[in-house]
Amino acid sequence: MYSSNIDGVTLMQKGKVRDMYDLGDSILMVATDRLSAFDVVMPQPIPQKGKVLTQISLYWYEKMRSIVNNHLITADVREYPEVLQPYAKELDGRSMIVKKAEPLKVECVVRGYISGSGWKSYKNDGTVCGISLPQGLKESDRLPEPLFTPSTKADLGDHDINISFEEACDTVGEEVAKKVRNLSLAIYSRGVEIAAEKGIIIADTKFEFGLCDGELILIDEVLTPDSSRFWPKTSYKPGGAQESFDKQFVRDYLERLEWDKTPPGPSIPEDIIEKTSQKYQEALALFVE
Repeated sequence: MYSSNIDGVTLMQKGKVRDMYDLGDSILMVATDRLSAFDVVMPQPIPQKGKVLTQISLYWYEKMRSIVNNHLITADVREYPEVLQPYAKELDGRSMIVKKAEPLKVECVVRGYISGSGWKSYKNDGTVCGISLPQGLKESDRLPEPLFTPSTKADLGDHDINISFEEACDTVGEEVAKKVRNLSLAIYSRGVEIAAEKGIIIADTKFEFGLCDGELILIDEVLTPDSSRFWPKTSYKPGGAQESFDKQFVRDYLERLEWDKTPPGPSIPEDIIEKTSQKYQEALALFVE
């Protein structure tokens, strides 16, 4: 599914991956198979990707319930309102009905290993998001302790920008910023423990929170291959980039192109699409047996 099309329900937002529909006092969230890389939506879908993201998120919602509540109402299409029943087959497995919440204007990034933009920053000046780190770290090394490194929540097509914790406090208020920092670190630590038992390293991840009836809850996807770097433990070796269960095949291909990382995205070869789809489904099989 590259794009959903549901008659009789108001489309609220079409994001990079998810289509959101207004159900009045709740929202239908549909995870399509669209793929975003470098904040640009690619022209071809990755088969089954939306179902993988949805099922993994549902798995983690349940695992993290003792730490924080989330926005899920139901993911059982049999419980969906009548207006959605004609679309039950296509919505099954890739959608959920969620509470309406006011999203915080920061994204909560936790880094347990040094990779990606964090590695580039460290090579430049020995810091990640303004946090000084020990000398001599290699790419993909485990950090002495997980770092909370918030970022701005960019509009579609824009890039998130790393900000300091102080800037996060200015954006959402000190009390809320401290709370989401503590929650983010707690969720990440619990996720790392569970993933390790399944042979996966969660190198870093991104959470989103929202306010619902005054309560801070977890919203959007959780610890998926889209919001996290998943590395297989068996092949982990610091000192370079790692194998991954996410869209790294696509990123690596795009890095080889003379593309300026602005829309429209280039066409992706079929073998890259197939390998990426396989990786997503491998990640799902590890978590949801």
